[in-house]
Amino acid sequence: MPAERLQDVLHRIHNAAAAAGRPDPALLAVSKLQPASAVAALAVAGQRAFGENYVQEAAAKRQALDPALDATLEWHLIGHLQSNKAALAAQVFDWVQSLDRPGLAEALSRHRDPARAPLNVLIQVNVEGEAGKAGCDPAQVADLAARIAALPGLALRGLMAIPVPHKDPQARRPAFRAMAALFEALAAQHPGVDTLSMGMSDDFPVAVAEGATLVRIGTALFGARPPR
Repeated sequence: MPAERLQDVLHRIHNAAAAAGRPDPALLAVSKLQPASAVAALAVAGQRAFGENYVQEAAAKRQALDPALDATLEWHLIGHLQSNKAALAAQVFDWVQSLDRPGLAEALSRHRDPARAPLNVLIQVNVEGEAGKAGCDPAQVADLAARIAALPGLALRGLMAIPVPHKDPQARRPAFRAMAALFEALAAQHPGVDTLSMGMSDDFPVAVAEGATLVRIGTALFGARPPR
């Protein structure tokens, strides 16, 4: 079943990209609240990148996996990160997609082991200015990016966003388009920028059409999440 689900999702992603005349984006399997056994099954089927919302859950999951398998995987934090968990996050993850403020960038850089590769980071953007939502203002992206680029423990790779979940995915297109414009401007200033993370199970075809290079999909790969 995991192999069939993975192939079905990859096929749907490919079709969306082909319809838009764009390259296939990378797939991030959103494994939050899923057991380590489900991650292992999907990894055996060929999936390598996994996204988690909670630092301690991800740390425990990695501990539960066979070390040889875990060493082949790439772990992304996609949930809001509190500064007091930056030290553990800098150890557990290969990517942090939810960096949205200078202080957090400094903490992640400070706690990243200098013997390891820099921590890949994306700036999370609150593209529609939703009250109470994580992410920096679009107008702050350039300044935050410059600060990140100056830190030794981090590698600035791009942007991430979660638009307003309008019932009609087409209504999310303006937000995706605004993110693509921000991404292009950022990539022009920072040569290492190559990742625009946007689009989930219900709206990834629209996100891909607007330029997503990575989509985040959970339920279509794992089924319904277990209750917390």
